[in-house]
Amino acid sequence: MEGTIKRNWEYICNHNKEKTKILGDKNVDPKCEDNENNFDFSVMSYNILSQDLLEDNSHLYKHCQRPVLHWSFRFPNILKEIKHFDADVLCLQEVQEDHYGTEIRPSLESLGYHCEYKMRTGRKPDGCAICFKHSKFSLISVNPVEFYRPDIPLLDRDNVGLVLLLQPKSPCAAFPVICIANTHLLYNPRRGDIKLTQLAMLLAEISSVAHQKDGSFCPIVMCGDFNSVPGSPLYSFIKEGKLNYKGLAIGKVSGQEQSSRGQRILSIPIWPPNLGISQNCVYEVQQVPKVEKTDSDLTQTELEKTEVLVTAEKLSSNLQHHFSLSSVYSHYFPDTGIPEVTTCHSRSAITVDYIFYSAEKEDVAEHPGAEVALVGGLKLLARLSLLTEQDLWTVNGLPNENNSSDHLPLLAKFRLEL
Repeated sequence: MEGTIKRNWEYICNHNKEKTKILGDKNVDPKCEDNENNFDFSVMSYNILSQDLLEDNSHLYKHCQRPVLHWSFRFPNILKEIKHFDADVLCLQEVQEDHYGTEIRPSLESLGYHCEYKMRTGRKPDGCAICFKHSKFSLISVNPVEFYRPDIPLLDRDNVGLVLLLQPKSPCAAFPVICIANTHLLYNPRRGDIKLTQLAMLLAEISSVAHQKDGSFCPIVMCGDFNSVPGSPLYSFIKEGKLNYKGLAIGKVSGQEQSSRGQRILSIPIWPPNLGISQNCVYEVQQVPKVEKTDSDLTQTELEKTEVLVTAEKLSSNLQHHFSLSSVYSHYFPDTGIPEVTTCHSRSAITVDYIFYSAEKEDVAEHPGAEVALVGGLKLLARLSLLTEQDLWTVNGLPNENNSSDHLPLLAKFRLEL
């Protein structure tokens, strides 16, 4: 009989990032106590494993007993986990459309969630969902992102993202809006060019949605399955806000490929100008003159200006974004240095799932690349501990009798301070 593995809440309240491990979440650290100038909320990011994708990739689940792979067994388990952790915001990946309509959405709505869903393009069976508690937030806007672009050969994959703007509900104070983003980037380890471009598209949408009238950004939480490992160029770009990709092998971007033999180098720039996204990962104001103006109508200065812009864009191998993002998890156990794991099946056990968040003002110094101020950053209060590969194989890997996805749910508790 398979056992269960206890995951503990780790409370992280003081600024020097010391942490206290507390069994169960009832023993709240006194430093974490709420008051009327704080808005506390919790976020779960969870790849729940689409049933169609499970059946299409059955070679990944050879270690599993057949009954634990049936949707009729898995969904009650997944719902039980969601009920148990009772997060205020759910960012779910691999949400199968037919199951979403008939079971997932109705079940979550009965638990007090409002649900928004973006299906993958093409004929893919699944997509991303963001669900939030009515009692905690009001919906300001829903912003789906499609990474497939028929006019751009590079972007021929059907992955998507979803970005919501939520207004905290508080009787005591008017808190700033919060931007919640969710995505599932391309898996293919050898196509780092596509992954980076998809990420840039998501960041551009976040930048547009989170941008405030005074030029600052509202707090941001970005969740998802990024199909990239800690320390990889893609991961480092998210955290550091910059990446010089000159000479970088296409298969090295996500850190999943061990060998770079025979791999081509990323082109400069990675994506074409007609994507409309700059190397700073924001939507470009159209710089090219309007179509009705012919070259003969342009002054020499205008022509030179256009030429310089295009040349600078082509030659730049520096990507940037203007957010100050931290990872909820540290990815290694401090006592042993053993890696944390978020997904485990017959082929591998690695971290590919993340919750990134806007660092609070005191932490911005850690992110020199961040050039734009935040309206009230987020403080990380707690996270649900992850496990090692060894831990997971003691319960026969994932999925198993108690954990019904090949990914673990990630959970974090945040505080928004006035």
